[in-house]
Amino acid sequence: MTSGSTRATARPSSGGRAVPQPRPGTTETLLEGVDGVGTVRRTVLPGGLRVVTETVPTVRSATFGIWVAVGSRDETPALNGATHYLEHLLFKGTERRSALDISSALDAVGGEMNAFTAKEYTCYYARVLDSDLPLAIDVVSDMLTGSLIRPEDVDSERGVVLEEIAMTEDDPGDQVHDLFAHAMLGDSPLGRPVLGTVETINALTRDQIAGFYKRRYRPEHLIVAAAGNVDHTDVVERVRRAFTDAGALGDENTLPVAPRVGSRALSTAGAVEVLDRSTEQAHIILGLPGLSRHDERRWALNVLNTALGGGMSSRLFQEVREKRGLAYSVYSYTSGYADLGLFGIYAGCQPRRAGEVLKICRDELGRVADHGLSDEELKRAVGQLSGSTVLGLEDTGSLMSRIGKSELCWGEQLSVDDMLREFASVTPDQVREVAAEVLGQRPSLAAIGPFNDKQTAALHEAVA
Repeated sequence: MTSGSTRATARPSSGGRAVPQPRPGTTETLLEGVDGVGTVRRTVLPGGLRVVTETVPTVRSATFGIWVAVGSRDETPALNGATHYLEHLLFKGTERRSALDISSALDAVGGEMNAFTAKEYTCYYARVLDSDLPLAIDVVSDMLTGSLIRPEDVDSERGVVLEEIAMTEDDPGDQVHDLFAHAMLGDSPLGRPVLGTVETINALTRDQIAGFYKRRYRPEHLIVAAAGNVDHTDVVERVRRAFTDAGALGDENTLPVAPRVGSRALSTAGAVEVLDRSTEQAHIILGLPGLSRHDERRWALNVLNTALGGGMSSRLFQEVREKRGLAYSVYSYTSGYADLGLFGIYAGCQPRRAGEVLKICRDELGRVADHGLSDEELKRAVGQLSGSTVLGLEDTGSLMSRIGKSELCWGEQLSVDDMLREFASVTPDQVREVAAEVLGQRPSLAAIGPFNDKQTAALHEAVA
């Protein structure tokens, strides 16, 4: 890993104001906990490597993760799937450890280790007993800084990645989300699948993947996050030692990369992509352009999404499943990226009922776009979001993900109380405004199933 000098820039915050770029050698308390519980601190090491921790001394576990500010949207068409392929290869061995050594080290202490690749970032993490945190730091840091990416490992892991692609293609409930992304975003970095395709994975070479690793896995692109019964100073010093020993720290003039931003307008409307498959169910996603993760209106959109399709009491669940029995699974969701967003409604139903399900979904979209939510729906959605937010942070893995992703995506930390206040402050007028803008657009559609010509025509009519 090498690094170059980076000029200081301001980072956009979640509220639209500029957040100063942190400098190497600084330590800050970002959130002050009560009696030390929930205190979040950040230290920036040479090379722009950030270390963020949340201390919860009342638990006996700790989760350590390293976030990389690179995802599938950073790939060229020829490199599609390289980020995820590389994620696999970092588990295959370093100068200090074989693949078996890496896995057995955590297994021997009952720890859990894994990784995931998304469109805008990658994360490697381990969850262990607090006493085994030094081991987790050493193993995960070694993987990130010292991967060998041997030709033989590239060749053997190629088959594993191809099997993962095949597994996704065997699950139309997963595959339809890739189809929807392509329908909305086309052959763009965000529109292409995270896993890549059979063609791109077969074409990737060891030199291409190793070059991607060298360019992207630099300290200014990395965020170390640890949560649980951890001591910030101890974590910082252990990370410093691990990266120094690997020769992976840069100089004092290199600043962390700022959160990803952009202002791309997504105007897709009426796009339809249908994949003919011999499945028992039709899998459909009706979708619209949404909001970026930096948009201040995202709090209102989250409330709207919860009321529309976020739970058993939501409109879509009640209308499609409870009243008519047309689907087992039906829900809505939002995906916010740095520069744009997506809003989708998923349903799995009998192919012959797909048109009926889509009509119900469009009718509900229209009603909410025209009239917003009732006071009762708004109150229930805010309560549901508040409760699920708190309950979702009851383990150290979730805490680690929250502080790591917040630093990477927004450059600042919001406390749980801050988030609850944001939800509680959403007004009926704000929901109506965002509903009119987002839900009032012409939708697009992705569908997988055994459709005949008449059913396919009905799918196209559903978004006309």
